[in-house]
Amino acid sequence: MSNDAATAEAAGTTEAAPAPEPIPHGLGASLPPADARAKTEGTFPYAADLWAEGLLWAAVLRSPHAHARIVSIDTSHAREMPGVRAVVTHEDVPGTPLHGRGSRADRPVFASEVVRHHGEPIAAVAADHPDTARMAAAAVIVEYEVLEPVTDPERAFEAEPLHPDGNLVRHIPLRHGDPEAAGEVVVEGLYRIGRQDPAPIGAEAGLAVPRPDGGVELYLASTDPHGDRDTAAACYGLSPEQVKVVVTGVPGATADREDQGFQLPLGLLALKTGCPVKLTATREESFLGHVHRHPTLLRYRHHADAEGRVVKVEAQILLDAGAYADTSSDALAAAVAFACGPYVVPNAFIEGWAVRTNNPPSGHVRGEGAMQVCAAYEAQMDKIAKKLGLDPAEVRLRNVLATGDVLPTGQTVTCPAPVAELLQAVRDFPLPALPKDTPEDEWLLPGGPEGAGEPGAVRRGVGYGIGMVHMLGAEGADEVSTATVKVQDGVATVLCAAVETGQGFTTLARQIVQETLGVDEVHVAPVDTDQPPAGPGCRGRHTWVSGGAVERAAKMVRTQLLQPLAHQFGMSTELLQIADGKITSYDGVLSTTVAEALEGKELWATAQCRPHPTEPLDESGQGDAFVGVSFCAIRAVVDVDIEIGSVRVVELAVAQDVGRVLNPAQLTARIEAGVTQGVGIALTENLRTPRGLIRHPDLTGYALPTALDAPDIRIVKLVEERDVVAPFGAKAVSAVPVVASPAAVASAVRAATGRPVNRLPVRPQAAVVTGN
Repeated sequence: MSNDAATAEAAGTTEAAPAPEPIPHGLGASLPPADARAKTEGTFPYAADLWAEGLLWAAVLRSPHAHARIVSIDTSHAREMPGVRAVVTHEDVPGTPLHGRGSRADRPVFASEVVRHHGEPIAAVAADHPDTARMAAAAVIVEYEVLEPVTDPERAFEAEPLHPDGNLVRHIPLRHGDPEAAGEVVVEGLYRIGRQDPAPIGAEAGLAVPRPDGGVELYLASTDPHGDRDTAAACYGLSPEQVKVVVTGVPGATADREDQGFQLPLGLLALKTGCPVKLTATREESFLGHVHRHPTLLRYRHHADAEGRVVKVEAQILLDAGAYADTSSDALAAAVAFACGPYVVPNAFIEGWAVRTNNPPSGHVRGEGAMQVCAAYEAQMDKIAKKLGLDPAEVRLRNVLATGDVLPTGQTVTCPAPVAELLQAVRDFPLPALPKDTPEDEWLLPGGPEGAGEPGAVRRGVGYGIGMVHMLGAEGADEVSTATVKVQDGVATVLCAAVETGQGFTTLARQIVQETLGVDEVHVAPVDTDQPPAGPGCRGRHTWVSGGAVERAAKMVRTQLLQPLAHQFGMSTELLQIADGKITSYDGVLSTTVAEALEGKELWATAQCRPHPTEPLDESGQGDAFVGVSFCAIRAVVDVDIEIGSVRVVELAVAQDVGRVLNPAQLTARIEAGVTQGVGIALTENLRTPRGLIRHPDLTGYALPTALDAPDIRIVKLVEERDVVAPFGAKAVSAVPVVASPAAVASAVRAATGRPVNRLPVRPQAAVVTGN
């Protein structure tokens, strides 16, 4: 008995103990992530913490040039250094690499004859100490013939081929409607989007362990273990069964998580030495190796009638793929398909290209393709409003898509598309109060507490951004996932190769099983390639396909659980329900607990989820290429010091089409994170690459937004109109705020300054107003 309880009893009073807080349970509850405590306390085992007996350390030699011919590679000095166990180059790669998710060869493990980008791997070393490995890598002598790099994507069309496959990765011409259509108002714009680095939080790291059968196990923070396994097996000249990828310690990902430039050398070194080999990349190596967001050049011409309704859109979109194709074809398809935005456009003529250059590789980063075009088409909507003297929100409302409308690709929008409702919600939300012109409130000025700005030079602007993204893969991608649900001794286990990258899949899987089976304790097994494939962790696809597979497997187990009871009472399983840990019949005759029904039983089931098929865009950019689309509207309020060009984002009001809220706390966190990432794109994040060389490859030179840069984010409306073809009716929520928020911030800066603001991130000189 506690002292307080004893005192109360002696006083002759009794005080009821407070009721325990209810544990969140099932879909719709804010169930906390299983790894939240470990990550918060610093005990989560990240990939950089891996260890094995007899461990060797690896280092990779990377090219200091963006474009060069390799004359010779001399590894003799490195091999002779004490403690060095192996040195590998292109000559030690027995197989042919695969590109991306298993398609044609594109990127080599090591450069052989030609270096195509700054930081491309040349050789790798395994040694008994990390310092020895780094010194040995530096001791590899490479003689280069430096070549003129092709860094301007517009030059790539006429330049000499940089790759055996040529410089053109893909060309998509989209033709929709009447090419002769014209409007009373015509506005044009040229827009540039910079190169964003995904800046993964934890160090990129991995461990390779040789197997007795001649294969190898790779322990990686992979977001697509089966894709990485197949690529590695092809490079090593092994069958996929001889390579196992074990997913370990993923810190979070907003892009393809790991750089194959160190994944693949790890396995080669382990196979060559017969020892476990570990590599932890430095931040500089991360910047040099992994993919970035596609820098994009966009030319637009919008035709509109006198009421501001869009008649025709003409656009040219040029994506810089960097040295290798990677996922540029997919990014281009999204950019071209969504080039007109969530607006009804009866006539659209879009030309899209993705080209190779000697710039760092571009690839999958959240909202790829859609984010770049959103910044451009929303700038065009602002220009139409300005030319007609109309409110920018009103012009958008006159054009927005709704369910049943047709995209420029010819695909009918069959999913919920409450775009008007979203825009009206953010437009009508009360504006934040104006900052007071007093010294005590200097922290409200653009530039912060020590900013150089003057209150009299600050102008406030309000702008809008409406984004759209597709969910799952596109253009015929086989989107499938498999899951197994087992229940034994009242504890459920989920086996699914869907990687938890921070999007909340493991939490969702637990909620699904809790909801379906009434079991409180649910565990999600670690992921490896011995499990059936679930596909990459991007575009929120695991909520749909992997969550759908878990639900189907759980329902099969539910049927196994209920059938004996239903048979005993002469009724069908449909007349029984599971709620609050109890099984009851519709008439109340049967009432028992789930625990009693499970006692002594071991039940399991495996199921797949495969959404309806899509098709590639044809030679005119037409086709039903997407399974579903989600939307988001954002209103940005900014303060701009028009004398020095500094910008402070005061508030972002967000309304989003979510289908169904599965975990309120998790959903809110995902939206806020996406919006904040978009603010970085809008104002600070730009990986500069003069002559193809990454300048300042570190977090000092690359300006990520911090907590102090995050604005007030107001989620003013979540539209829960369920998508009937999606499991649970839910839509992906992470990518579309990233797409819409940069456009909204740029729109608000335009409103504050009257300047065109045609480049992201917004440079200070673009926000300076002269003559005031």
